Amino acid sequence: HFKFTGTAGQSFGAWLANGVSLTLEGESNDYLGKGMSGGRIVVFPPKGSNFVPEETIIIGNVALYGAIAGEAYFYGMAGERFAVRNSGVHAVIEGLGDHGCEYMTGGVILVLGKTGRNFAAGMSGGVAFVLNEDGNFERRCNLTMVELEPVRDKADKALLRGMIERHAQYTGSAKAKKVLRQWEMMLPKFVRVMSVEYKKVLAQRQAQKVHQLSKEAAIHG
Repeated sequence: HFKFTGTAGQSFGAWLANGVSLTLEGESNDYLGKGMSGGRIVVFPPKGSNFVPEETIIIGNVALYGAIAGEAYFYGMAGERFAVRNSGVHAVIEGLGDHGCEYMTGGVILVLGKTGRNFAAGMSGGVAFVLNEDGNFERRCNLTMVELEPVRDKADKALLRGMIERHAQYTGSAKAKKVLRQWEMMLPKFVRVMSVEYKKVLAQRQAQKVHQLSKEAAIHG
């Protein structure tokens, strides 16, 4: 577990591996977590900062580019092209610029604030949860390959809440703590973003699993 303070340069935590945790009290430039394949990255503002983290860019552009595994928690906003080609990382961010989750194929991204335009362009897998407090997220999302739904599934609710809890624990996020305190009121404001084709694949897998369990029960029953 390595702890840093100040400003990190380009590609902080690139190709991070399992078992390694990086905590940065400060800010980072572009390509944070590029090619990340495990471990954990946490970034939060310096203690005593007089800016509002959820309204301030704390990591640069193209964070988590091509990342395949691990987890990340950022108390602040990201620049453009956050989580492009992400295929496995679970990450929480307070807001981001244009083209978020572009060409994403896996993993889970949770946005506790506004996104820029063209969100989810070319997104073919994984899932994103976005806190749509202003009700205008649909205008900023590229709906060519994805659809938007309320968070209704029990497993999705557990996943969402668990990620928010860890975000609050690791970063001290005031926004995360507020959402947890007002959970029943805030939950309906979250939107689930998922590829239409990916959703079909998951449904087919679930149907096959149920069929196999029924077959085994019939054999051993």
